Amino acid sequence: MIDLSLFRDAETKVFKTGQTIFSAGDPGDTMFVVAEGEVEIWVGPVLAEVVGRGGIFGEMALLDYEPRSADAISESECKLIAVNRERFEQLVAANAGFALQVMSIMAERLRKTNERLIKT
Repeated sequence: MIDLSLFRDAETKVFKTGQTIFSAGDPGDTMFVVAEGEVEIWVGPVLAEVVGRGGIFGEMALLDYEPRSADAISESECKLIAVNRERFEQLVAANAGFALQVMSIMAERLRKTNERLIKT
């Protein structure tokens, strides 16, 4: 979970239940931090994860400059903090804890994906 105090002055974007935040193939220049609500992450027909308060999604595109690899859809009305590439790089440079939190979240997702692959 990301420390939301890093974003206390940030603007939030509100998404209604069922609203698409981004789709696979879209350009990725922003990651999102969930301030309130939940967001579903879909990889094709598979629900990969539900991201709640303090969670992040969309960060991969900021690291590899590739298009989105999944769809993000609001599961409930939610408030999201948008973090563009410039702000992301500033946070990583100024706050090692933030960078470690992002890496930890990505490692956890990779482990869960590996577990699912082994089960199939």
